[in-house]
Amino acid sequence: MVVRGLDSAPLAGSAAATLEAVEVSAWFGDHHVLERVSLEMPARQVTALIGPSGCGKSTFLRTLNRMHELIRGASLAGEVRLDGQDLYDRSLRLTDARAKVGMVFQKPNPFPAMSIYDNVVSGLKLTGRKIGQGERDDLVEESLTKAGLWKEVSSRLREPGGALSGGQQQRLCIARSLAVRPQVLLMDEPCSALDPTSTNRIEETIRELKDDVTIVIVTHNMQQAQRVSDQCAFFLASAGQPGHIVEAGDTDQVFNAPRDERTSDYVNGRFG
Repeated sequence: MVVRGLDSAPLAGSAAATLEAVEVSAWFGDHHVLERVSLEMPARQVTALIGPSGCGKSTFLRTLNRMHELIRGASLAGEVRLDGQDLYDRSLRLTDARAKVGMVFQKPNPFPAMSIYDNVVSGLKLTGRKIGQGERDDLVEESLTKAGLWKEVSSRLREPGGALSGGQQQRLCIARSLAVRPQVLLMDEPCSALDPTSTNRIEETIRELKDDVTIVIVTHNMQQAQRVSDQCAFFLASAGQPGHIVEAGDTDQVFNAPRDERTSDYVNGRFG
């Protein structure tokens, strides 16, 4: 078992990048939750992680930007490569790794008392990036536009982020992630707490963003996976075994011509 560590030189580049997991295994203490997961997540594509609850999808997602190591007793083996560079290399600063691989969570989590404007730029301070006021204004407009929110909030940027609707708050969180120029954006069930209209807007945003950033999304909604993703990976954990990938491939192939009977049973609603 290899416990991976932190810290020092920055990552290069800011364009969308290919993310690759190589033989990734994960544990919480003695509990083995992932077993040798290898998956390539190509640049400028949406990769959907599907599978029943408890199969390790969200744990895998958190290994991709080193959030797994925040949990006491957690450990990991294998590599996560961003355009060939191991994000767990000890020479890389943790903040730089997470800036390059951003995260949007299941429940919208803007800073509720902070203004919409300040929410968007809040990540800059964490990454140590200093820019002038004019560039900051442009960055806020660009990030909110890419997140599909600018037209709705441009006249009230100084209002608190917590005053927005749930769907708007989620798009604000996407804008906040985009403001630090990530190469990859991870999304953990980003629509599970939203109404159908807000879900549709988030899905539109995902489709529009993939030209700029590589996206990896965890979803239990099979229709959503079909609508937004270019490729899917089906995770499964059974009979006390840790989570692993049963099948991965183009979304159309996984849903319409799966190679494994378990994949067919899951995507057709026969279990899970």
